[in-house]
Amino acid sequence: MATDTTTDPTPHATRRDFLYVAAGAVGAVGVGAAVWPLINQLNPDASVLALAAVDFDLTPLTEGQSVTVKWRGQPVFVSYRTQKQIDEAKAVPLSELRDPETDEQRTKPGHEKYLIQIGICTHLGCIPNGPDQGDFDGWLCPCHGSQYDSAGRIRKGPAPKNLVIPPYKYTADTKITIG
Repeated sequence: MATDTTTDPTPHATRRDFLYVAAGAVGAVGVGAAVWPLINQLNPDASVLALAAVDFDLTPLTEGQSVTVKWRGQPVFVSYRTQKQIDEAKAVPLSELRDPETDEQRTKPGHEKYLIQIGICTHLGCIPNGPDQGDFDGWLCPCHGSQYDSAGRIRKGPAPKNLVIPPYKYTADTKITIG
């Protein structure tokens, strides 16, 4: 019995194999180039990105005053609360709240006098009136009667949640960046 010892079981790379790999790579790059604009058009517009963050100076606010700032097309209530409003908010037992949050959870440490919250009712998206409205000296939604206290927590009415606190940070003692 004779055996053939000259055959190599590993195949050698040929010109045809290279052409297959090169054609596949060119095809993959072509598909990527065709799909990229379709995916890129899903990104936000430049005008939306420009409104992604809003800077606000708290210096002009006086105690007890509240202003509305527009952020991403939504009203944001910026309130400089009085000590009475803060004390009332801290005195409320969490067991009385539908969506329990302490006053400290809704403000930044060292800046408890300033309350920043999105001014959209959590029931059906109306804009509440306030501050110093309703039974709890906070915000009152005139459409369906939801009442929020001086910390923006739901106290009465059909709204299921507190007014939302947007992402914000203090860039200085009296300057904030929302977003």
